[in-house]
Amino acid sequence: MRIYRIILVLTAVLVAWPPQSFAQTAQIPTSDGEIKLTFAPIVKRTAPSVVNIYTRRVVKQRRPSLFNDPFFQRFFGDDFNQRFGMPRERIQNSLGSGVIVRDDGIVITNNHVIQNSDEIKVALSDRREFDAEIVGADERTDLAVLKIRNAPNDLPALTIGDADALEVGDLVLAIGNPFGVGQTVTSGIVSAVARSNVGITDFRSFIQTDAAINPGNSGGALVTLDGSLVGINTAIYSQDGSSVGIGFAIPTPMVRVVLNSILQEGKAVRAWLGASGQSISSEIAEALGLDRPLGVIVNKVYEGSPAEDAGIQAGDVLTSMNGQEILDSENMRYRLATLVVGEEAQVELMRDGRSKQVRVRLIPPPETPARNETQLSGQFPPFGGATVANVNPALAEELGIEPEGGVIVMSLKRRSFARRAGLAPGDLLLALNGREITSVRSLETELGRPTSQWTYSVKRGGRVIQRSIQL
Repeated sequence: MRIYRIILVLTAVLVAWPPQSFAQTAQIPTSDGEIKLTFAPIVKRTAPSVVNIYTRRVVKQRRPSLFNDPFFQRFFGDDFNQRFGMPRERIQNSLGSGVIVRDDGIVITNNHVIQNSDEIKVALSDRREFDAEIVGADERTDLAVLKIRNAPNDLPALTIGDADALEVGDLVLAIGNPFGVGQTVTSGIVSAVARSNVGITDFRSFIQTDAAINPGNSGGALVTLDGSLVGINTAIYSQDGSSVGIGFAIPTPMVRVVLNSILQEGKAVRAWLGASGQSISSEIAEALGLDRPLGVIVNKVYEGSPAEDAGIQAGDVLTSMNGQEILDSENMRYRLATLVVGEEAQVELMRDGRSKQVRVRLIPPPETPARNETQLSGQFPPFGGATVANVNPALAEELGIEPEGGVIVMSLKRRSFARRAGLAPGDLLLALNGREITSVRSLETELGRPTSQWTYSVKRGGRVIQRSIQL
């Protein structure tokens, strides 16, 4: 009975004095605007700028090797091999999406959508189809620029917005051609920004969204509710190929720089800072007296680089570029890649507990020293058949490695001395028979010394490997 009385009292209190949250009850819409809440106006404005991309390429398949067997050639002659041993050809088709970014027919898409294609067709949302050609592509950012041939003068270009203004929770639309079913629009929110722990491209700072993205959406548009392009949809996280609500888009600061660079230079040209470092961990932040683990601590400044000219020193903690925070080393690489060559950037750093700002003049990575790409002939055991080059900043940028100098293995011939010696493409040659290798010329000099015993060391995957060879 006592419990029953308590319940009655509490009920009376709640009825007499409801909290604010209880007082907010659902209401019937009172206007046409509230009833017709829709994304349709934005879709009508942006969808015509998103195209479907169809590619074809010829793939050659060789016949079984038995057709090259001397037994068959002996009894059936060379004509048998020519008739039955020639490679077969088959057509491989693929599809994706793209975005018109200039009204003269310039389209941005993913590199993996058009890579190795022999024929490219672009289909507009109104079903018109055109042939297209590749203006340029950048494998490291997975972006490519196409030009529609004989483009009409009424192509709708999408305005490139500022992805740096995005915040987690913002509404976005993903437009593309999933599974080849035709143009599709999905909606969602920005789940994360500056996502760097995704190994999709060399420059990792992606927009993460839960707007449904599926195969075929690659190269399509991620747009905001004001109709601006903020990203190029690139990949999804999935175990079976279908969308699970985790999609990734390349932000427009990267898109804009690659687009302009390819249109002006025919290739992607990125700014070179000339300094390398490591992310600030919790332990490093505590040791340096920082309030949080943010930024990159410089461990090397290259001679004659923009960083050296600006006065950046080893031990400095780089915290921002042009007002954008540097979260970690991956984020710094992304920020650098979005800067325009020829301009100046303002870099904020911490030195001896004090904040300091410097101006950095942005230049492309130099070709100094000359890469001198050389194929070593068979007269140079144990490295005969290897193609090597001097590592300079330009080559290091192309390969996505640190410009630490020395000689790098570019490629190897099949059944070569170098392959049998255990070399691999990407190996950085450090020493040969106890002598340091500093250039292709010094390598050729050491290889020319007569000996039957070779000992060499290479740097591979951050590890130093030593081997000995007896000829």
